Amino acid sequence: MRQIVLDTETTGLEPAEGHNIIEIGCVEMIGRKLTGRTYHRYIKPNRDVDQEAIEVHGITNEFLADKPKFAEIVQEFIEFIDGAELIIHNAAFDVGFIDTEFERNGRRERVAQLCRVTDSLMLARRKHPGQKNNLDALCKRYGIDNSHRELHGALLDSEILADVYLALTGGQLKLDTGEDGDSEGGGESRIRRIEAGRYNLRVVGPDEEELKAHQAFLSLLAKKSGGPSLWEQIEEE
Repeated sequence: MRQIVLDTETTGLEPAEGHNIIEIGCVEMIGRKLTGRTYHRYIKPNRDVDQEAIEVHGITNEFLADKPKFAEIVQEFIEFIDGAELIIHNAAFDVGFIDTEFERNGRRERVAQLCRVTDSLMLARRKHPGQKNNLDALCKRYGIDNSHRELHGALLDSEILADVYLALTGGQLKLDTGEDGDSEGGGESRIRRIEAGRYNLRVVGPDEEELKAHQAFLSLLAKKSGGPSLWEQIEEE
């Protein structure tokens, strides 16, 4: 069976708001073994990259200025994935963007027509209910080294996800201490609040614009990782 592990990076959160794919990364597996064959393209968008997105993946408008448009790479991309099983973490996000790009560029194809799609986030949630199941948490749980992952990147994240998927669907689970449990169930939270009354602290609150930017950043992190950020966990307490 030919499987393609896929990830994308985008200008923002919502394709319906005109956001574009700016990076596609794929790694190929056949018979559950990595073949070494990859597909990787940076893509020039039709709009600027949101600052909140740049903070997640580090891809700037200047870097993308001389890259091909999606229309220039769409055929080769389709040929690479056609007939394979796609493995994607939080698949609805990436598939939604890809299908929108197909439509914008006059293509009738849709991902579900070309490929079978497996959402590794859904697999992880079924196997580890009530725990964090973003890529970083799964790497920790399965002992996969992702220390070189300082920012999100489509090809790097695909390579890491391939290792995670293989461990998730056939590897041996390492000792789980429960320390990465989230608010959905088991595992005691390790987050502790500081009693502000014990200290003479000056509190400077964010203005409305800063709050909106912060919330957009958190939303992008949650969309890409498939789980709440540490900030959101603290706010829920």
